[in-house]
Amino acid sequence: MLRALSEARIRPDLVVGTSIGAVNGAFVAADPEGAAARLADLWQGESLRIVFSETVLARAVRLARSGTHLHAIEPLRRLLAEKLPIADFADLKLPFHCVAACIEQATARWFSGGPVVPAIMASCAVPGLLPPVEIDGAHYFDGGLVDSIPVGRAVALGASTVYVLQVGRIESPLAVPARPWEVGLVAFEIARRHRFHEEMSALPPDVRVHVLPTGGDQVPPGLGQFSYRSRNRVSSSIERSYAASARYLSQLAGGR
Repeated sequence: MLRALSEARIRPDLVVGTSIGAVNGAFVAADPEGAAARLADLWQGESLRIVFSETVLARAVRLARSGTHLHAIEPLRRLLAEKLPIADFADLKLPFHCVAACIEQATARWFSGGPVVPAIMASCAVPGLLPPVEIDGAHYFDGGLVDSIPVGRAVALGASTVYVLQVGRIESPLAVPARPWEVGLVAFEIARRHRFHEEMSALPPDVRVHVLPTGGDQVPPGLGQFSYRSRNRVSSSIERSYAASARYLSQLAGGR
């Protein structure tokens, strides 16, 4: 999607991100021209293996000891510190905001200043997989719990044209859950899509939102939805999203 936007000569004025979008968004804000290549290298390389490197036994031991999560968060901290070309929001080339869910206050907190890595970690601390991240005495979980597709935040910051780069396949219909592990996924997806549609319906008439297509089918039901450590589909997903988004942007330009 980033490659397609770049080829269409569309450069962002600001970036907002949630969860894994906070990671991707920080790279865009740090290096708008080189972000697509940096992220392609990041997600097709060894990053997933490094961040989620524990064996099944080690994950079981960590879960038994912590009672709350499967993985340590320190590998993610090291990865971000190594790969991001900046350390502080002030060093970014573009304004960048990311959101996390504050546990104590049960509300959203947006980060736009100070050290970048802790803010990103807080935004993508998926409950059950990673421990909550502590910042200034408060604890945070994944920002997707409070604002998964933050169009409203972008508009509040002054955006009049918004490009949504999503990997949640929000253009695909949901399927009725048939397995216990599917129930929570479908419930979360309903909640996040509902908020997105509510925000979209409340937008000012002069705001334009473009949801770039992923170019792929919905992930089929089953345990494959939990293969968060797999790189098998990354390259094909990148190419499908690029092709679909390039077609969309070409049609958009032709219709102006």
